[in-house]
Amino acid sequence: MFIENPLSECTHEIGKKMDENSYTLDDMIDFMRRRKWTVIWITLGIFLTSAIVAFLIPATYRSSSTILIEEQEIPREYVMSTVTSYAEQRLQSINQRIMSSSRLMDIINRFNLYQDMRKSSNVEQIIEKMRDSIKFETISAEVVDRRTGSRATATIAFSIAYEGSKPDVVQQVASILTSLYLEENLKIREQQTAGAAHFIDEEVKSIQEKLADLDAKMAAFKSRNLASLPEMVQINILNLDRLDRELDQLKDQYNTLREKESNLQAQLAITTMDKPIAKTIDPERDRLKELQARLINLKTRFTDEHPDVIMTKVEIAAQERRIEAIAKEGTTKSSPETPIEMHLTAQLANIRSDINSVKRQIDDVNAKRNVYASRVATSPRVEEQYKVLQMERNNTQVKYDDLMKKSLEAKVSSGLEREQMGERFTIIDPPRLPLKPVKPNVRAILFIGFVLGIGSGISVAALKEFRNQSVRTAEALAAATSMVVLASIPEIVSPEDIARAKKQRIAWIVGGVAAILAGLAVVHFLVMDLDVLWFRAMRRLKL
Repeated sequence: MFIENPLSECTHEIGKKMDENSYTLDDMIDFMRRRKWTVIWITLGIFLTSAIVAFLIPATYRSSSTILIEEQEIPREYVMSTVTSYAEQRLQSINQRIMSSSRLMDIINRFNLYQDMRKSSNVEQIIEKMRDSIKFETISAEVVDRRTGSRATATIAFSIAYEGSKPDVVQQVASILTSLYLEENLKIREQQTAGAAHFIDEEVKSIQEKLADLDAKMAAFKSRNLASLPEMVQINILNLDRLDRELDQLKDQYNTLREKESNLQAQLAITTMDKPIAKTIDPERDRLKELQARLINLKTRFTDEHPDVIMTKVEIAAQERRIEAIAKEGTTKSSPETPIEMHLTAQLANIRSDINSVKRQIDDVNAKRNVYASRVATSPRVEEQYKVLQMERNNTQVKYDDLMKKSLEAKVSSGLEREQMGERFTIIDPPRLPLKPVKPNVRAILFIGFVLGIGSGISVAALKEFRNQSVRTAEALAAATSMVVLASIPEIVSPEDIARAKKQRIAWIVGGVAAILAGLAVVHFLVMDLDVLWFRAMRRLKL
């Protein structure tokens, strides 16, 4: 009844009808029963492949250390550190120094790292591999900044990790890296404190030389203008006032002496007018008498060594010689003087001697007064120049005192760093020997392989089922053709079919075992020994 149409059209029509109907749970169970080997073999194949991949990927171990950034023990109010950089800045500087090619190459040569890469890669690639294997991470927290008083995020610790294939070497390299970070931090802080102390000491020496130069300039200025210095102004003014009073007294005395001289001259003239006309006064003798009277007056006040006494004696001797010369020439001698004339002449000589003495005193006082007046006049200019020097010297002294204070603080800070009582790095979690690799994650790979195998097996089985348009039940045939199925004939399995199926199973089993043995042989001879593989597998699975 069902062979009236061609087979292809019937199959197409049946498939179209089947697509329109939904599968039931029994259909799904029947589907899994029919395609179970497809799902099992694909799942097993992908799972074994993922297992081989997981065990063939080289194990990578990680050893890390955590370092805490501790504040200095002594409060900053008592000792201020000369290290002004933040911890983050120093960490970046330290990181760049340690990650330099020379430092990393020393570590590589010391532990003979990356032996497999040395044959096929250059030095730069090996160093870059080393940099990729070093993991540096900072740990931050919100703190209060001592300098600004505001809350900010600061680095309080950091971690250093190294990844490699050998656990013991990984631990040793991590320990070396940790030591390098600690040593570089101490080195940088000591260099900064020593540099600050050296710079301040050089500045102190420069300021000391400048102070010595200013002191020399001020001493020379004082020596040149000793009498005109600001502190001498009051003394100069007092001396000037004293000299003005003394000059007034001398002028009064001079005027009085001049009046006395005029009076004596008038009296002497009257006395001379009363003498006979024939009697005349010899001028030379009058002059000698005046000199003798002056000498007598000077001796009453000064010693014989006084310049005025000596000069008067010289004048008397010269006058006497002149009179003797006139007498030898027959000069007519004057008539003898009366006692009154002699007395008046002596008084006049004394008065004239006093007048000359007062004149000299007035000249001396004027000379002194001019000196003090010049000092008072130049005092403002000298004071201004002196103030400039003194101000420069005071400013330099203030700077010197400040530098001395900073020098002391720098020395204390240097001692703080030497005693390691300043900000320092402290290991709170040293590098440990890694017991299990960080990658690959064998369990995750196996689980993903298993899930992927099941999914792939079901997908392949579903695809094969979809492409197979066979009708396997009477209900499906009736639903697809809208015809009544009169009878169904079960599958007739002959002994030949059973033998053939048995042979296929045996072939599959032998092929699977042969494939496993071939895979193990390839791994053993081309990758690694099976005992090593077994040991690594047991260690990764923690068995």
